[in-house]
Amino acid sequence: MKKTVFLFSILTVIILSCKKNKVPEGIDFKQEMRNFVQDISTYAKTENPNFIIIPQNGEQLASKNGETNGSPANTYLNAIDGQGREDLYYGYDNDDVATSADDRNYMQSFLDIEEQNGVQVLVTDYCSTRSKTDNSYAENSSKGYISFAAPERNLNIIPDYPPKPYNVNTNDINALSDAKNFLYLINPEKFSSKQNFINAISQTNYDLILIDYAFNEDPFTASKITSLKTKQNGSKRLVISYMSIGEAENYRYYWKTEWDKDKPEWLDKENPNWKGNYKVWYWEKEWQDIIFGNNNSYLKKIIDAGFDGVYLDIIDAFEYYEEL
Repeated sequence: MKKTVFLFSILTVIILSCKKNKVPEGIDFKQEMRNFVQDISTYAKTENPNFIIIPQNGEQLASKNGETNGSPANTYLNAIDGQGREDLYYGYDNDDVATSADDRNYMQSFLDIEEQNGVQVLVTDYCSTRSKTDNSYAENSSKGYISFAAPERNLNIIPDYPPKPYNVNTNDINALSDAKNFLYLINPEKFSSKQNFINAISQTNYDLILIDYAFNEDPFTASKITSLKTKQNGSKRLVISYMSIGEAENYRYYWKTEWDKDKPEWLDKENPNWKGNYKVWYWEKEWQDIIFGNNNSYLKKIIDAGFDGVYLDIIDAFEYYEEL
């Protein structure tokens, strides 16, 4: 009897260890991501018509066939207000290294489609050398993009160079099209407290602040977000929340402890480059219900906190599934 139970237990362990999520066939991964973003936009703008939607990377979604010669994906383009792009001029292969002309031109082909269709491009370059920082701002500005030169990829500091934000101004920023610059600061590890983090941002004149919705998973209140909407010079600015929709993060409020041992089918492999981040079948309703559409959803919490918009990360998750 004991031997039978032992063998059964071993067999169970083997079966569970060999269990692998098999991605369903016949899925148009690009279109499923477009649909996801479009639905997020519809929900958010129903809650707040002025709410701003900015996907990061995955700019290939701008064309119907995902190619540089494709016609614009108008339904998708009408659903978004901005397009974030990392590494356009610096950082694609290595930080503080210029992105190759071929890679840059490929990305810009899609960004141009978006610009021509009223979508504001925001670029984050990863460079720390002052001459490269200057060049990044100048090149992006010449293309009509607003940009941020991040000296650290962890996005954990307010740069001390340039000493003032590029294209600093005293204008009130009421819409994304008004912004001339932005600060991308989603990692608070350099700040000893939430209040110190808020104080540091409040002493800047960036037109748009891109932060996480929480400080070390302690959510910002609506009053704190309101306080961040005033630049040091007294004029208004926008505050946008980061939100990953192409991966699940095991440090978020929605993570269930049982997932550590028994994952739902839609929860896929851990990202080897970012511990605690897991690929998801982003087209599945159970995951989408976590992100938007109900009072406990991630997006509703962001809206209720008073953020002006959302910055959607891991939009390019479709590439992972296309390459399987």
